[in-house]
Amino acid sequence: MLKSLQKIFLILAGSLAWSLTMVKSGLVYDYGVGFWGANGHDGVWHISLIRALSNGSFEMPIFAGEQIKNYHIGFDLLLAFVNRITNIPISLLYFQIFPLVTASLIGLLTYKFVLNWKKSETAAFWSTFFVYFGGDLGWFVYFLKNGHFGVVESMFWIQPSVLTLINPPYALSLVLILLGLNLMFLQKQKSSLFGFLFLTMFFGLLIQIKVYAGLVVLAALLLTAVYDLLINKKFNYLKVFLGSFIISFLVFLPNLKSGSLLVFKPFWILETMMIFPDRFGWVRFGEAMINYRLGGKFFKAVVAYIIAFLVFLLGNLGTRFLAVFYWTKILRRKKPESFDVFISTAIVIGLIVSLFFVQKGTPWNTIQFSYYSLFFVSIVAGIVFSGVLKISKTKLANYLLIFGMLLFTLPTTISVLAHFLSSRPPAMIQREELAALEFLSKMPKGVVLVMPFDKEAAENARDYPPRPLYLYESTSYVSAYSGQPVWLEDEVNLDIMGYNWQDRRFKLEEVVSSNDSQKLMDFLVKENISYIYLINKSKYASLFLGRNKIYENELVSIYY
Repeated sequence: MLKSLQKIFLILAGSLAWSLTMVKSGLVYDYGVGFWGANGHDGVWHISLIRALSNGSFEMPIFAGEQIKNYHIGFDLLLAFVNRITNIPISLLYFQIFPLVTASLIGLLTYKFVLNWKKSETAAFWSTFFVYFGGDLGWFVYFLKNGHFGVVESMFWIQPSVLTLINPPYALSLVLILLGLNLMFLQKQKSSLFGFLFLTMFFGLLIQIKVYAGLVVLAALLLTAVYDLLINKKFNYLKVFLGSFIISFLVFLPNLKSGSLLVFKPFWILETMMIFPDRFGWVRFGEAMINYRLGGKFFKAVVAYIIAFLVFLLGNLGTRFLAVFYWTKILRRKKPESFDVFISTAIVIGLIVSLFFVQKGTPWNTIQFSYYSLFFVSIVAGIVFSGVLKISKTKLANYLLIFGMLLFTLPTTISVLAHFLSSRPPAMIQREELAALEFLSKMPKGVVLVMPFDKEAAENARDYPPRPLYLYESTSYVSAYSGQPVWLEDEVNLDIMGYNWQDRRFKLEEVVSSNDSQKLMDFLVKENISYIYLINKSKYASLFLGRNKIYENELVSIYY
């Protein structure tokens, strides 16, 4: 009974902690809609995409006239489907409902998997604990540097566990991975055709939920299949791999419109971690290691990069460094379990890709491969810690071990949540803009033109939060909250997906800087643009004088 209460409490506490990074965003406050953390960009993008998919369109909502490509839309399709059948507002689904449901499922499925695998409720409890609350040592480094506690999110590049829901496709991919692992265990006990079909479906669909997850799991399945075939003379994992690979190929190929999005650039993550002031920020060391490499000082370069790797590894692991002792035990075995091979290879693959490759457009995006490494490390760390508690001789020693673990693990979660629970968000959509976007949503469908994102103006407004989204980042907020396709917005995601947005931006800047009304008219006709969404104090406002204005308030004008 006590174990059940502990499990329930842990899953409730973990789900609440994770959800707190989301639930305040997307709600209307006295200043308008507030957005905390990455929700001001990533959350708005997903709302834009979900809204387009819910309307039955696969047109790129932020790049009108083009189809969605090079992106995993599984999560967005799921929420679009739920929105269509329930009429629950997309913002409510995304920020308030989905987070709590997903967080709870991840905790329950983690607990169930480890309990089945290790037959230990203590191991299941602590693995679930680390999955929910595992964090880096950024809080400790911050304290050493500044003399007081604070937060530098992802100081060592990999995000702490508490930020899982900020990346909803990643969170949903964990649900599918855990469903697959639990079903894999059941198949090992008693194989069935239906079990095999569901198992391959869970792993096969991963690539459309999160590409990084699909690639890591497929590679881990392949290596586990080879191991199982060579050591155990069995074909079970090979069948699962082949079935999952075929499904992955079929569901993602239609969405893949360009070549590889990865670029071989070894140790970019380590170099930037050392140099960037918003990361670990040991600038002199970072410059030295790069100079050693460029100058051909081989021995010094090797030593420097090894040190940087250890900082990266230990900094990200935090108290989860205990997981290392699991592999010392595995290596002593003559015949490791297939689950050990699967989890170990998934961890190594995630780290290798992150360390050796960057992504076109947004180089640091490949760090998301390592998210899966840390997820599996969290499971293993819990198993090791339960073993430590088991061999401890007294209850007092156990209490001290648990206290020490909590003391060095929870500060990451606490410091991150302090940011998300602040009263004022970094970004917002003002009430006047909400009214204008609501008006635009009720108009007949047509392409909307918004002015080029002004980075200089956004930088000047940095010290005055909450900033309106047009002074925050290039985001998808006009398409998200109007439901209309936009000719060009959210250059960040367009870059990630490989769209040639630069040509459109150049063309638009050329037109608006010419201050030529006829040239503007020709441009609007040629690009099939129906509406112009304009912030009144924009430097481009004078160009639209005399045009057909269909809406105006203190902040926004809309032209037709």
